[in-house]
Amino acid sequence: MPGGEALTIGQAAARTGLSVDTLRYYERLGLIGPVARTPSGRRRYGARDLSRLRFIRRAQQMGFSLAEIGQLLQMRDDPQNARPQVRRLTAAKLAEVEARLTELTTLRDELRLLLNLCRGSADGCPIIDGIDAEAE
Repeated sequence: MPGGEALTIGQAAARTGLSVDTLRYYERLGLIGPVARTPSGRRRYGARDLSRLRFIRRAQQMGFSLAEIGQLLQMRDDPQNARPQVRRLTAAKLAEVEARLTELTTLRDELRLLLNLCRGSADGCPIIDGIDAEAE
């Protein structure tokens, strides 16, 4: 955005990979401040808005919830003083990811076992039987 050019909501959506509805939603939630408007009421996004939107998108890709992203955005404005809080929040997210990885590894191993059982089975279907056994 050379020269301080402001973008329409459609242009901002295209630049950030977010939908127009998502941009409006983030503004309603307060994740981005009130966006500048033209006299006719059309939103105009500046470089600071786009930076914030990219931050939100990246944090979501890292698995942070919108509530957590709200906290991160507050801390982003004063990173030196927020460092311990950011570390705690990130450590908690890492623990969640590691727990999910453990669950996924267990699931992968179970699915491999069922596939192997199915390969050598002459009667019935061990995969269906295995799923049925868990459903009871």
